[in-house]
Parts: sequence; C-alpha cells; structure tokens
Amino acid sequence: MILTLRQGYAQFITSGGQLILLFIGLKAESREGWTLCLALIALISLIAWMSTLRRRRAITDTPTSRIASAAQGYVELMGTGRPLDHPPLLSHLTRLPCLWYRYQVEEKKGDKWQTISRGESDIPFIIDDGSGRCVVDVEGAEILTRHKETWTEGHYRNTEWKFLINDEVYALGDFHTLGGGSVELDANRDLNDLLAAWKKDKATLLKRFDLNGDGEIDMQEWGLARQAARREIVRLHREARNDADVHTLRCPRNGRHYLLSNLDPNKLARRYLLWSGFHVVVFLTSLGAIPWVLNHYH
Repeated sequence: MILTLRQGYAQFITSGGQLILLFIGLKAESREGWTLCLALIALISLIAWMSTLRRRRAITDTPTSRIASAAQGYVELMGTGRPLDHPPLLSHLTRLPCLWYRYQVEEKKGDKWQTISRGESDIPFIIDDGSGRCVVDVEGAEILTRHKETWTEGHYRNTEWKFLINDEVYALGDFHTLGGGSVELDANRDLNDLLAAWKKDKATLLKRFDLNGDGEIDMQEWGLARQAARREIVRLHREARNDADVHTLRCPRNGRHYLLSNLDPNKLARRYLLWSGFHVVVFLTSLGAIPWVLNHYH
C-alpha cells in the first residue's frame, strides 16, 4: 500500500487534487468552507512544489557515473536497457518483449470509466553503458516512459506503459557492488569451519592425514591437516575475489528520489521546473484569495 501511494503521489497532486478542493469550495459557498479549501490547496501546492523541486535537483546535481567506476551510494546512470533473462519479459496486454510494463483495464459503465484491473511487472532488468552492466531493481521506483498505448475493445479501455528492450534508460538510485573485490572474507572463521567439516568425515580425514596408520590423528598430523586447510581457504578466497562483480541499483533507504526513465534527463529537469513553477503560482494565488474570501463572506 505504501509503495502504491508513493508511485501515485505525484500523479495525484498534479491530476486534480486542487480541482477537487476548488469544486468543494464552490459547493460549500461559505466563508469557513472556502477558507479551509484554499488553505488545503495551498498546503498541497507547497508539498508538490518541494517534491518537484527535489526531483529536479536530484537530476541536475548528480553527475553521470560509469558503471565500472561508479562510487558506492547514490548515483546517476545512463545506458542501454537489456533483459535480465532469456526469453525476455512479455508485456501483460500486448505480449511484446520488454524490460518493464504497467497496465490498466477500464470498463465503461454509463458515462464513466471504472478501473477493473491494473498491475505492473517487478522483474529486474539490466543497464549496459559499455563499461559494465548493472542489475536494476524496479521496486519503489518512479518510472516515466514515452511508450504508452491506449485502445478500446467494446466496453473496455486498455492502457499499457512499457520500457522496451534497447531503450536508452536514465536512472537515479542507490548503487551497490556485490561479489569480487567487495566480498568481506574471514580467513580464521572459514578455516575453523572447514576443519570442523573435515572432522565429521573421519574416514576421509584418516585416509588423507593418518601417516603412521594407527587410526588416530596425532598433533603432528593435525598440524599437516591445518596447513592443508589453510591452503584450501587461500585458494577459495582467491577464486571468490576473482569472480566478476555484480553491480546493482535499487531504491535508496534514506528516502532520496529513485527514478527510472527512457526520457531525456534534460527534458525531465525542465518538466519538473515547470511543474514547480505551476505549484508556486497556485500556492501564492490560494493564499492571496483567503483575505478576499474573509472580506467577501461576512
């Protein structure tokens, strides 16, 4: 529920919240009703202004990083979208290969459309910028796409949004590298775990290290076993550190903006700037109208 509210938050503010309150004020036709509605409109516009401005600053103030050399933490990435699995994900309605989709099905009842089904994919995809590949977790992201289709079939209206394979994807989020050189290894703990495992298989332990054949492992033979185990741990750790790094991008835990889009980031920044300006105008207009209401309604 929280995730749904987060993804629909900006849409709610910019698609009728103020208009609904304005309509309520018109219906109320009272000093108290108008004052309350105008105050709420101003509050919503103030919150929306801060939200859109924060989004714009995240885009303009975060430099683009290369995946292979990106620092751990909040980063901006740009690259070609690739499917994580083969065969790739298919969109819900059109059944087209894609990286991500969202859909909505509405039914016409009288003069109104009512939503009867909606959903979106939750499968990660890959961004490839030539220097490396990054697995992108879509959970918690604000996703903006230029691919939108709407069509009607009888009494039903279908809408589908998608990221297509090979789209140029812009991403802001929390970058982490797993595996390879970033793995934290504890040689002493792993050595003790390996020796404990060898002790459980006494027959193999005796076969390898019971040099005098007396059916027991004496101190000298146990020392040889420890040396062999230490060599084994060194080999395993070397292999682990030589494994390819896995880069991931996910929703920041500190509440910073998590954005995925196939739109040009400069256009996104301009869009957020225009919306922030709109909300400032609505905020100031709403506050300025309150004294007029107080004087007009006695």
